[in-house]
Amino acid sequence: MTLLNQTAISNITQSLEFFRNSHGEWKSQRRYYTLTNEVDPEEVISFIQICFLESGSTELADLAKLHQIEDVNYFFGGAKVTWESNYINRVRKLSHGETIFGIRDNFLYRDRGFATPKPVKAQYKMLNSQTLYLKTEYNNSTFEEELKLIGKNYRTRQTIISRAGEEQMIGQYLEIRI
Repeated sequence: MTLLNQTAISNITQSLEFFRNSHGEWKSQRRYYTLTNEVDPEEVISFIQICFLESGSTELADLAKLHQIEDVNYFFGGAKVTWESNYINRVRKLSHGETIFGIRDNFLYRDRGFATPKPVKAQYKMLNSQTLYLKTEYNNSTFEEELKLIGKNYRTRQTIISRAGEEQMIGQYLEIRI
């Protein structure tokens, strides 16, 4: 087995373990900073439920079809994430939804993107067993995310959104297991 294969296997194993360890209910407190103009940060409180998905689950089979992949057992595993969000300092209605993630090799497939309802595919790598890094690109935008498990009850996230090579927004999150 080559080093590359060992690295790829380790990345997959660690990412599946990361999703297993994220399984459960979380309260997310986040703040979005707009870098292109001086506006107050946008604050959001969300309640998130993460369900680990085994390879072959109905949700992952549907995700494969959505990405026009014939093999319904294509993904090694993944997660279903549902959320309900409330914007604190902006006049917006309550937001809720769900998204499905599927892992294959060094790609994380999603049924929708952060800023699009269309399916997207991100490159990912595990920086260590507790830290997942994602890079997603579509519509001339780049979304770089780092998610870090801190013990069993905390996660941090940071998202940097760029458009045409210029950083537009930073999102910072503290998630607490409930």
